[in-house]
Amino acid sequence: MSAKKPSVWEGFKAFLMRGNVVDLAVAVVIGAAFTNIVNSVVKGIINPVVGAIGTKNLDSYSSCIKGPCTGTGDSATGVQIMWGSVLGAALTFVITAAVVYFLMVLPMSKYLARQEARRKAKEGAQEVMEVTELEVLKEIRDALVAQRGSGHNER
Repeated sequence: MSAKKPSVWEGFKAFLMRGNVVDLAVAVVIGAAFTNIVNSVVKGIINPVVGAIGTKNLDSYSSCIKGPCTGTGDSATGVQIMWGSVLGAALTFVITAAVVYFLMVLPMSKYLARQEARRKAKEGAQEVMEVTELEVLKEIRDALVAQRGSGHNER
């Protein structure tokens, strides 16, 4: 007897109903919205700070490795390395990673550590209570054995 294989549709529904798929979808949506915030910070704060030294637009920083280099962007001639756009993307990544770490990962890990400490403390208190109960029961048993033994000798 062979077991009936689940259909492709049933497998797809099972895949969609997993909790981690929904969590992943939420993370992607939040990440996309968060990217706009980070890009705004880079364009509104970081680029002007860099602009105090040079140009405000990081994309305009480049180096010519094969001349003649004239123009910028798609109309440029020669071979240019657009290191300014790489710098901007790197700054965006670092800022995104820092915000995610300090506003999401670090607080969540501290919260989970506190929860674990509370759980362990609760387990430790239960264990102490169980040990204390056990000691009391042993003392009662020993007292009963002692009474029985002393009463048995009097006969």
